[in-house]
Amino acid sequence: MSRRTTELLLLIAAAFPVTLLYALYVVNAGAVLSFQTLAVPLGLFAAFAAAHIGVRLFAPGADPALLPIVFALSGIGITFVTRLEPSASMGQIIYLFLGVALMVGTLAVVKNLDVVKRYKYVLGAAGIALLVLPMLIGTEIYGSKLWIKIGSFQFQPGEFAKVFIVLFLAGYLAENRELLSISNRTVLGVKLPRLRLLYPLFIVWGVCLLVVAFERDLGSALLFYTIFLIMLYVATGRVSYVLIGLVLLAVGAFGMYQIMGHVQVRVAIWLDPFKDAQNLGFQIVQALYSLADGGLLGVGIGKGLGGDTIPVVASDMIFAAIGEEMGLLGGAAVLLLFMLFAVRGLTTAARAKSDLAAFSAAGLTAAISFQAFTIVGGVTKLIPLTGVTLPFMSQGGSSLLASFVIVALLLRAGDEATGRSTEIANTSTELTPVGYRPGGSRGSHVRRPALDTPESGLLGRVALANRLTRTVFLFTALFAVLIGNLTYIQVFKASEYQDMPSNNHTITKARYIKRGSIITADGLTLAESIQQEDGTYVRSYPNGNLAAHAVGYYSQQYGSSGVESSQDKTLTGSKDYSSWQNALNSLAGITEPGNSVQLTIDSRIQQAAEQALAGRKGAIVVLDPRTGAVLAWASAPAYDNTDIAAAMEAANASGGADTSMFDRATQALYSPGSTFKTVTLSSALENGVAALSSTYSSPGRMEIGGADVVSVNEQGHGTITLDRAFAVSSNTVFGQVAEQLGADRLVATAQAFGYGQNLGIDFSTAVSIMPDPADMSTWELAWAGAGQPVGQGHTPGPQTTVMQNAVIAAAIANNGIAMNPYVVGQILAPDGTVIKTTRERSLGQAVSSGTAEQVKEAMLDVVQNGSGSAAGIAGVKVAGKTGTAETNSATPNSTFIGFAPYDTPTLAVSLVLEETTENEATAAAVAGQVLRAALAAQGM
Repeated sequence: MSRRTTELLLLIAAAFPVTLLYALYVVNAGAVLSFQTLAVPLGLFAAFAAAHIGVRLFAPGADPALLPIVFALSGIGITFVTRLEPSASMGQIIYLFLGVALMVGTLAVVKNLDVVKRYKYVLGAAGIALLVLPMLIGTEIYGSKLWIKIGSFQFQPGEFAKVFIVLFLAGYLAENRELLSISNRTVLGVKLPRLRLLYPLFIVWGVCLLVVAFERDLGSALLFYTIFLIMLYVATGRVSYVLIGLVLLAVGAFGMYQIMGHVQVRVAIWLDPFKDAQNLGFQIVQALYSLADGGLLGVGIGKGLGGDTIPVVASDMIFAAIGEEMGLLGGAAVLLLFMLFAVRGLTTAARAKSDLAAFSAAGLTAAISFQAFTIVGGVTKLIPLTGVTLPFMSQGGSSLLASFVIVALLLRAGDEATGRSTEIANTSTELTPVGYRPGGSRGSHVRRPALDTPESGLLGRVALANRLTRTVFLFTALFAVLIGNLTYIQVFKASEYQDMPSNNHTITKARYIKRGSIITADGLTLAESIQQEDGTYVRSYPNGNLAAHAVGYYSQQYGSSGVESSQDKTLTGSKDYSSWQNALNSLAGITEPGNSVQLTIDSRIQQAAEQALAGRKGAIVVLDPRTGAVLAWASAPAYDNTDIAAAMEAANASGGADTSMFDRATQALYSPGSTFKTVTLSSALENGVAALSSTYSSPGRMEIGGADVVSVNEQGHGTITLDRAFAVSSNTVFGQVAEQLGADRLVATAQAFGYGQNLGIDFSTAVSIMPDPADMSTWELAWAGAGQPVGQGHTPGPQTTVMQNAVIAAAIANNGIAMNPYVVGQILAPDGTVIKTTRERSLGQAVSSGTAEQVKEAMLDVVQNGSGSAAGIAGVKVAGKTGTAETNSATPNSTFIGFAPYDTPTLAVSLVLEETTENEATAAAVAGQVLRAALAAQGM
């Protein structure tokens, strides 16, 4: 009686999670917890408690774990069927209680399994008839012809067919086990049976092909064939049967694939469901989206979207909803329950006192366990999706009733294993050759002694137990693979699935999430979420399109960009386990509002930069040279992120002519022009090639490396110092300096300033480019030192982003230390408390502080006495470097980099004005305008 006490205790233990799960559904449905609202789980426990009493009476020696496992699976199943298909829940509840009653009734009627031996052929004929009956009078539903309708009543005969067929196979194999285990030849170490012994295998194979062809049911065909192979192996121990069976399976699968269109569709969907995600692949794609949403702990009971998006979710795809709402932990728990069912069922088979009971238990266990593996494997894209149900859990009366009959027969086999017989019985009959009579007489009614084979007697029982142990390992491995695949989807692939543009789950959920705000360093709100009457939120940009390229946009139709994209996980509402209350809310699927992002951008400096670019094409970046914080990030022309649909439409309609959405500050690569001479000068001073006082000849044109290098307007300056050549921006002098340096040292210095790197701690930039030193001729090197391209057919010179140029200016201002720029200053909780502050990061010491100090002096001279005088500000020392960068157009770009105040720099500026009709002083004047506003904002 201890077995039954254990069973009762396990039932009580299972009642807690079953009731809790249903209670979570009730709470999320908005109802009040009471005995009335919890009637289903309480009634189900009462039904299984009554079944427990029945087992005590009719099968007291049965396995004590099977009934509690089935109770837990059924309880989870009825919760999800009720939640996903409320209109069908009452019918499912009725079938569930009928199934429990049928289980007890079967135990009462079937006193032992010997009846199978007497009626095995009747059972086999009934099973085959039920299996093929839908071919003749079946009704097609969802592409498969599995159902028989009689008026308003419909059922799936294949569910009962598997019970009859398993019992027939158990009886047949028990009677012919020794004969089937005999082999008369060995090929490559594999013992092969006689050809006539393979007839049952060919018959089952043919019937399964008929099921695929005429009922269009891949799942049932695969299930029956696999059950047969498992039972054949368990009975005979012959690997050859399995190998031949697998060969026949491969041949049949290949043949069906070639001639059956629906098989081709199933395989194509399995290989790439996203190729036709809105049509043929829709069901599996939606299931993957749901599983990805579930993550580790799930979205909460009643919070998932699978019930609204996955077709026939309550039957074929119920596991996807379980994985979404209960998460990886809940889904894995369900799979572990099925794994335990397989282990306990096969343990029952191993303990059986007869071949018949052992084979019955093994086949019936395989019927449930492999069916669960098949459907979960299909839902998780491990194998092609098939239309079978998840036992005990999916909506469907036929499946429930058949499954409970199987449990009853397993309990009966387990009871016989302990019962009341102490002697192991071998039910294999003695083999009688046709016409054999003792003494030479002939006739079929006389038996000869049983064959002496390795499957005879006690050794045969030991061999059978070993094979059942290996079968336990097989099913354990199958469910372990399912859990591993589920982990891969819900943990490792989840973000990829959630970020897919076509993921309607992500789009739908986002409507109900209050994203955090994006604000400037000085407290101006650039983006916020406004709640609508229906409870959804829309994104608003209350200060127009200020800093549009930096902030970006967020759209449920067009996706996101800028900070809206890079900080999406921060801005989006998330689960919070910081307190018990928050943890309970999170488990129930209630998310917290998103955190806010405070940028380093100062709205006053940003407005000045955008006003300076008004009517022009180009970009401006302002950095804090001490930290790398972005104080302004402007690109013109700008787009209107307050109406992203119109911006997208305009960009698409223009055929590429409208570039307003293109961020020129971080993504455009420009020739730096003479601003690159800052790098060349730094390299020369750092490497000891020259000093500021070194003198050079500065003609308007000079041959270097076999071709001419030309200064602007071919203006010569005689013999001048390097400091003066920098101030007047002499190309010929810096061509000579580059030649002295050599390509390796020049490129190395550029890389120390950030060339070749994707700049940005929390945003990305196009990588600024320096040519490979080995690819540059002396002439090309000379032009590179002056920051200019050299024309078609030659290695191009340096190419830089405006952000990269700002980093160079900032590094010189910061004693040679280059700081990696960043735009997010702090992350704020919904209540305004600081959660995280960005820590500045250095790119390294680009040049020594002594070199930086000398370059600073040269840059100061550019503004005070050279080409950058337009950047000057009364009362403030400004240092900088101008540039004119050649383009494919006849009109060059005007560039400038600089910093201020000179003695204690707090601002570094970089800008490009595209194809300006004025000279490089234009960029210097714009830089001065922005720097004046920035200094004012800083109170200087």
